[in-house]
Amino acid sequence: MSLRKYITKIKGLVVITFLFIGAQVLGQGKKLSDAQSAYSKYNYMEAADIYESVANKGYRSVELFQKLGNSYYLNGRYEDAAKWYGELYALSKDQPNIYNLRYAQSLKSVGLEGLGEEYYDRYLSNLDKTEEGYLSVGDYLDLIEQNSGRYDLKKEPFNSEGIDFGSAYLGTDKMVFASSRDKGVLIRRRSKWDGQPFLNLYEVGIGDDSLSEKSPRLFKSGIEGKYHESTPVFTKDGQTMYFTRTEPKGLDKGSPLYLKIYRAHLVDGKWTGEEDLTINGDTYNTAHPMLNVGEDRLYFVSDRKGGEGQTDLYYAPIGGDGSLGEMVNLGKKINTPGRESFPFISADNNLYFSSDGHFGLGGYDVFYVKLQDGENGIEGGILNVGRPINSSFDDICYVVRDSLGYVSSNRIGTGTGESFDNIYGFIEKEPIRQVYIKSRLHGKVMEVKTHMPIANARVEVFDVNNVLLQTLTTDEGGAYDTEVAYEPAYILKAGKEGYSSADDYSVAKQVDREHDFELEPKPQMTKGTDLAKILNIPMIYFDLDKSNIRPDAEVELQKIVEVLKEYPDMKIDIRSHTDSRASDSYNLRLSDRRAKSTLEYLVTHGIDRRRLTARGYGETMLLNNCSNGVKCSEAEHQLNRRSEFIVIN
Repeated sequence: MSLRKYITKIKGLVVITFLFIGAQVLGQGKKLSDAQSAYSKYNYMEAADIYESVANKGYRSVELFQKLGNSYYLNGRYEDAAKWYGELYALSKDQPNIYNLRYAQSLKSVGLEGLGEEYYDRYLSNLDKTEEGYLSVGDYLDLIEQNSGRYDLKKEPFNSEGIDFGSAYLGTDKMVFASSRDKGVLIRRRSKWDGQPFLNLYEVGIGDDSLSEKSPRLFKSGIEGKYHESTPVFTKDGQTMYFTRTEPKGLDKGSPLYLKIYRAHLVDGKWTGEEDLTINGDTYNTAHPMLNVGEDRLYFVSDRKGGEGQTDLYYAPIGGDGSLGEMVNLGKKINTPGRESFPFISADNNLYFSSDGHFGLGGYDVFYVKLQDGENGIEGGILNVGRPINSSFDDICYVVRDSLGYVSSNRIGTGTGESFDNIYGFIEKEPIRQVYIKSRLHGKVMEVKTHMPIANARVEVFDVNNVLLQTLTTDEGGAYDTEVAYEPAYILKAGKEGYSSADDYSVAKQVDREHDFELEPKPQMTKGTDLAKILNIPMIYFDLDKSNIRPDAEVELQKIVEVLKEYPDMKIDIRSHTDSRASDSYNLRLSDRRAKSTLEYLVTHGIDRRRLTARGYGETMLLNNCSNGVKCSEAEHQLNRRSEFIVIN
């Protein structure tokens, strides 16, 4: 691999209608109004099992798939939502625009980025022209300008006529970087592509004023390879080093070179035990390591499959024994369809990285974001650090300590006749300014029937990638009001314990947008409550003289299963009743078998047996006067044939 190709590469690392269905499934004369009623009360997971059972029997309708997708989407189960929205669009592509947005988000959540973007583009194209939701170039440039002029920048005297980039602090008085300069040896290994030498690591002394020596020395690590080595990072005690190295995929000449991260330890003054890390691979690049403040996370760049763009930022936790845990992508807030690379984390937990996917001045620009504790947390928006750190060329490898630091750039003015990377020292005179374009979101949360305000309701604001931006709480009047940093669009979700949830979407061009929510109270299930009445279960059907659970009865029993899973401390007593026809003893035995068969069904579907009791009552608890010998209509007898699911705690 040529040096030019290598530099290009490492910079790249930084790339039928619903009622008819109900009539058939729930039995003769039964309408899907019962299921519709459950859905309208926002009992989504209870409804989902019914709808899915219907769908799995081969029924298809637009309304069925809409409500199945919605039931899962509004509970954050995006894989299931994507499945059923996919069925919806396979049946009919002409859907209300909210389904384009929800399907796009669901697809993105399960890794189907391409198809997700297609539906998100469809969503945007269906918005009103006044709601396009994109900032102008002027808006972006104004934000960059507000953070410009905060640095004094100066080209370092130790730069060579070749390539110099990638500064790393070693202790308090040394800096290590990569260079293609002449090592002063008789025979120099060169790339066959353009004759440029491979990169090696060099060290240079630095002072308190960030000024450095003019004559760097070859970093005698003792681990020099045959190819490129660059972008090291050292632990605070100086005893461990991570660095990037190119390695051929195979032994054959011309085998492709892939970037990998290695680790070495300082023992008796020598770097030894170089280790090919487990995050590396032979079919993708992994490079540019960085340690967090606690040195228990290794940040890096990779172009492996499954990322957000051409190259993404990741981290992997570091165990006490040095082993690396499962890697985590930093997510869509940071990673774009373009290239993110060269991460650096300052002592005050700020992440700096280079990107050509976020709006900048040209090429790679350096960006800033504040990290939070926890997995992948960030605070506020992403900011361009401004001029003169950034230019219309590639600006990479930003490092800073106590307002003094270095950045690498191939901006014009190197004096070599080519735009090779050089290292610049800087002084940060002012901290970064938290400047964002704001959008106001406000409204009320009310009870759906009475329109009374709901105090202490939760309102969550998400961006279009389902990244949580803010969590709000309504006041005594049910109102909320907030300002959020600009995003192309927002999703708002409102809810409160004991109520349904609801969602809405907003577009950023509407800088003052009101969103009101109406929430439905959930049914109260207290001691003595019959779940059959709450869940609109009129009857559990059994075949004549049988106690096995029929398929149509499963649809109803799944409602009970979901309630018991939602309330894991709930215990119920299953009671089975018959009418007065047949003998008393026969009816008692039959009802008891049916009650116990119902209990076993619930157990096989994940409900702890200790939460259930079951008993048959035969005809001992009739609801009317249709006892032995009394002439009654079929409807009157049917009233007595019932199953009850009584909450006992």
